[in-house]
Amino acid sequence: MSEIEAIVARARAAQARYEAEGSQARYDRAAQAAAWAIMEPTRNRALAELAVETTGLGNVPDKITKNHRKTLGLMRDIKGAVTFGVISDDAGTGITEIARAKGVVGAIVPSTNPAATPANNIINALKCGNSIVIAPSPKGVACAEALLGYIHAEFAKIGEDPDLVQMIPAPGSKEKTQALMEACDMIVATGSQNNVHRAQTAGTPAVAVGAGNVTVIVDETANLADAAEKIRASKCFDNATSCSSENAVVVVNAIYDQFIAAMSEAGGALVEDEAGIVAKLWPGGHLNRSVIAQDADKMIAALDLDVPGGTDYIAVPTAGIGPEHPLSGEKLSRVLALYRASDFEAAMETTRKIQMHQGAGHSVGIHTSDTARPLALATAIPTSRVIVNQAHTFATGGSFTNGMPFSLSMGCGTWGGNSVNENVNYRHFLQSTKIIREIPAREPSLDDIFSDYWDAAGQ
Repeated sequence: MSEIEAIVARARAAQARYEAEGSQARYDRAAQAAAWAIMEPTRNRALAELAVETTGLGNVPDKITKNHRKTLGLMRDIKGAVTFGVISDDAGTGITEIARAKGVVGAIVPSTNPAATPANNIINALKCGNSIVIAPSPKGVACAEALLGYIHAEFAKIGEDPDLVQMIPAPGSKEKTQALMEACDMIVATGSQNNVHRAQTAGTPAVAVGAGNVTVIVDETANLADAAEKIRASKCFDNATSCSSENAVVVVNAIYDQFIAAMSEAGGALVEDEAGIVAKLWPGGHLNRSVIAQDADKMIAALDLDVPGGTDYIAVPTAGIGPEHPLSGEKLSRVLALYRASDFEAAMETTRKIQMHQGAGHSVGIHTSDTARPLALATAIPTSRVIVNQAHTFATGGSFTNGMPFSLSMGCGTWGGNSVNENVNYRHFLQSTKIIREIPAREPSLDDIFSDYWDAAGQ
């Protein structure tokens, strides 16, 4: 038996016991244990520091915030959710629905969130009666090991089985991850599109996500100071590691100059040197590792920029979209592509083109006071989410000030090559068995169904 087969065998045996001897109270307690493992302040800081040290991505204060708020929000979302026993019992349909676990979950997680994403998956899996095996990125191994150590320590306090939460041991490899994906019962994959493609072709049911490349419109009705500050806060959070970080802003011509002024006040510097930035950001055709997910001072030094003190990010004017124009894609850095549009209709068309190039299905945003424009955007763009007048990074994956489920994995629908277009949440870790009883017949007459059609078209 291979190493991965042995791990999955232990996970499968633990899951069978967990479900057979389960209860809602037990599932909830296990989820609480995993949540407290990452949220306890000392451990949260240790995980954040380890994540930045080992991956070189993001910054410690923001990772602490992310670990705390994403986990707290998830626990709010699942509190009181029924995931064991009878979910519903409808006398009218004669159907009783019973919650059932999916089994062994294989979770493919990225280096951008090496603690928050696995914790999210682990909590969802445990809440729904599953066991889970984490496959971290190579740079995320140390953080995953520390997180699992904390979880197992909490499990020891409540007498829970540590085999419910395991990981692929170091050194990680594509071969080990592939073996896990083929052996588990369900895959949840977040990260590179290569990982997502492999997950969706492994032969195991997969919940996977698409690429982010967020574009945000600022129209002539927007509160410009508010928009500029929210874009800054979102763009700079955790040094733009999030798939929900703005990569392009499209500004309507009527307020372009005013927005640039507001952006400058909020820490954004205009750098009108597209060719120079592209050459330094993609030396040899690959993103510059000295710029990716770095603090502002390191990014400025790596790009050799002369910008005002206090600059938090840079905005580079451009008009190009597509493979020959890399600024129109995801940049994983404090670099924003800035587009100018003649009016709102032109801004929507630019946004649509950017999304068709990269990021289709993920999310777009708009800063506006026109209540009709979000609907226009939602029907014109291939996107699952339209974020209105919010800091995009904080809003897309769930916020205490909007109704989206807390998640670090955003499904992108058929536009992004995914089977789901929701924020991945506990419901994706749950299935059900239905008991179907006979009820009085509810067969309609032909007239009930076709009378309006016959009136319009004749018989």
